[in-house]
Amino acid sequence: MNTIKPMNSMQIKYTFSKQDNYQSLNELLKVKFQISTNLLSKLINSNSITINNSNCDTRKMYPQNSLLNISFNYEENSDNIVATKMDLNIIYEDEWLIIVNKPSGIPIHPSRLHYSDSLSNGIKFYFESIGLKKKIRPVNRLDLYTSGLVIFAKCEYIQECLIRQMKKHIFKKSYLALASDRFEKFDEIINKPIGRKEGSIIERCIDYNNGKQAITHYRVLKEYNDCSLILCTIQTGRTHQIRVHMNSIGHPLIGDSLYFKANPNFKGQALHCYKLTFIHPITNNLITFKTLPLWINFTESPQSL
Repeated sequence: MNTIKPMNSMQIKYTFSKQDNYQSLNELLKVKFQISTNLLSKLINSNSITINNSNCDTRKMYPQNSLLNISFNYEENSDNIVATKMDLNIIYEDEWLIIVNKPSGIPIHPSRLHYSDSLSNGIKFYFESIGLKKKIRPVNRLDLYTSGLVIFAKCEYIQECLIRQMKKHIFKKSYLALASDRFEKFDEIINKPIGRKEGSIIERCIDYNNGKQAITHYRVLKEYNDCSLILCTIQTGRTHQIRVHMNSIGHPLIGDSLYFKANPNFKGQALHCYKLTFIHPITNNLITFKTLPLWINFTESPQSL
C-alpha cells in the first residue's frame, strides 16, 4: 500500500511573482487556482486566506514576493452520515485524498436500505479516527455490485479539481469485466446514447431519441469457453454505461441480473474499476493506480495488465 501518513494539513502556499498581473486577489484565486465562487466565499468567511501570515482583503492585489497561504483545514459538519468501523482496503492516501478498493456488494452512498453500511460510513469513521472533520466527498462512483477503486477528496477544492478533470477527459477510468461469449471484434468503440428505460427508475437502455452521449472503448484481453475478459475505458460516465453498452452488442456481463442473469459464482456483475489515472491537483504529477478484481486468477492474468 502506497501511503503517506496523513498530516491533516491541507494548505497551499504561493509566492507572488511579477507575472501575476491580476486586478485583485479574488481574480488570482479564481483564475490561477480555479477556486469556485462558492468555495472562495467559504474560505473568506472562515479566514482561511492570509498574506504574509496576516488577514487580508481579497478585493485588493498584493505586491511581488508576497506570501499567499490558502488553508482548507476549516471544519465541516458531516452529521448526516453515521460513522461505522470498517476494514478499508486503502490503496493510497495523502493529506488531500484517499483511494480505497471497494468490494462488491457495498454501496458508496448511504441510503434507506444501507443507512450505516456504505463505503461513506466507513470513510466517516476513518476520518474521525485521524481527527479530520470534513464532509464525505466521493469523486467517482461505482454501482453496488461493481468493485474497484474509489477516490474520496478530503476537501472541496480537491473534489472540484478532479471533477473538472473528468469533464475535460483528463481523469481516466478503466474497468475489467467478464462478458458473455466470445467476440468477433477484439477492439472497438461503442458510441450509443443511454437513457432511463421507460417505466423503471433503475434500468437504463440505448435511447437514440432522448439519451445522453455515451462512449465506451473495449478490448478483449483473454477468451474462455463461454466468456471473455475485456478491458473497458469510458469517455463518459453514464449510469450503468458498460453494462448497457455490452448488453447492446450481445455480450452482457457475467452475473448481471439486471441486464442478463445472475451467476452463483459472482456477487453481482463481474465488473471492476481496475485503473484510475489523473493529475494530482497539488503536485501536478500524473499518477496511476491499479488493482485487480478478486475473480481474476492472478497467475493467469494477461501480461498487458
